[in-house]
Amino acid sequence: MSGLTAPQATAPLSSWLTYLENLHTSAIDLGLDRAFAVAKRAQLTKPAPRVITVAGTNGKGSTCAILEAILLEAGYKVGVYSSPHLVRYNERVRINGQELADSEHTHAFAAIEQNRSDSSLSLFEFGTLAALQLFKQHQVDVAILEVGLGGRLDATNIVDHDVAVITSLAVDHVDWLGDDIEVIGYEKAGIFRAEKPAVCGQPNPPASVPAHADDIGAQLYQVGYQFDYQQNGNSWSWHCGAFDLQDLPMPSLPLPNAATALMALGVAELDISDEHIAAGLATASLPGRMERISESPLTILDVAHNPHSAQYFAEQLTKIRQRENRQRIHAVVAMLHDKDIAATMAEMKDIVDVWYPASLEGPRAAKAEEIISHLEGEQAAFDSPEQAYDAALAQAESDDMVIVFGSFYTVGQVSSHISSTQE
Repeated sequence: MSGLTAPQATAPLSSWLTYLENLHTSAIDLGLDRAFAVAKRAQLTKPAPRVITVAGTNGKGSTCAILEAILLEAGYKVGVYSSPHLVRYNERVRINGQELADSEHTHAFAAIEQNRSDSSLSLFEFGTLAALQLFKQHQVDVAILEVGLGGRLDATNIVDHDVAVITSLAVDHVDWLGDDIEVIGYEKAGIFRAEKPAVCGQPNPPASVPAHADDIGAQLYQVGYQFDYQQNGNSWSWHCGAFDLQDLPMPSLPLPNAATALMALGVAELDISDEHIAAGLATASLPGRMERISESPLTILDVAHNPHSAQYFAEQLTKIRQRENRQRIHAVVAMLHDKDIAATMAEMKDIVDVWYPASLEGPRAAKAEEIISHLEGEQAAFDSPEQAYDAALAQAESDDMVIVFGSFYTVGQVSSHISSTQE
């Protein structure tokens, strides 16, 4: 878009984000040519000695957090790039588990702007390149990249990575990837590289995944075949061929993602001990994933926003309810209209006692009434997740549960609201 003047490197982060939002005609523009051209000029296609790229419908963030925790325990300097953020843009880049100051982001943006030439970059492309710039600048040992959307045409795929990971596969982002699971599998497998390890944590994936690995000569490690895991009470075991890990601590994040992360580390040619693995599993956590923020009533935030993640969320809530003798579940929910609202609600309906459906704002937002149309009985509609959360808290007893889910936006808004009321 012409007429825009780039901010200075010392300008506020908010000024840069406004500039980037208006720089390109659309927020999502799949394709690698623009970003790759800039990455080559800035020498960012290999931002660290080891790069692990993680794609998948659900579980990307959890898998990245587990990889990060174990690698930090092993003494590596680790950079993680993830999206979207819950509250602050700074959440998208972590160096050694820490967010960076606004000024680090703005200087990285300025460096990319200098190398951009006449390339028109989307906000995600620009942010991805800036993250690579930060990793290179901080000289991280291992860079972990979370794919934004799909895989094959996602900006993270410009990088020459060493290990490719698919966490799970389900129909999501229908407007961009369609509803054909074989096509979705092919798009995710687009991050595989010839003669390099490709890890798939989705049991029985669509045929397009192993077919693409075979076509390009990637080394596929498939759960249930090359590696597997079992839960045994309060611990679990993991094995790959003759390699066996026993009595591992249960992580707070989903076990399938932990098992997938261990396989990725197993093929990454890094120096990691059993003790590093156990310590990392015990400490790995991620905001907005089964995040307990209060005990009376028990309040849990989770970004579950499609049927697959809602099914897992419902299973975990059922276990907590039984284990802790919790009574009613009050559910605050707000979603995007391009998600499968009907199927997501169907996964949650049997466990929720009281609903607080809310509207989000923006072009992709679903109104509360759209959610209500997939629920039974009369429901009150709320104008915002914050308003719905306050209503749920007012009605819940101390031995009840209040859950917030449906979107990163929903959890982010409620999380900010909680922080502001506690100040």
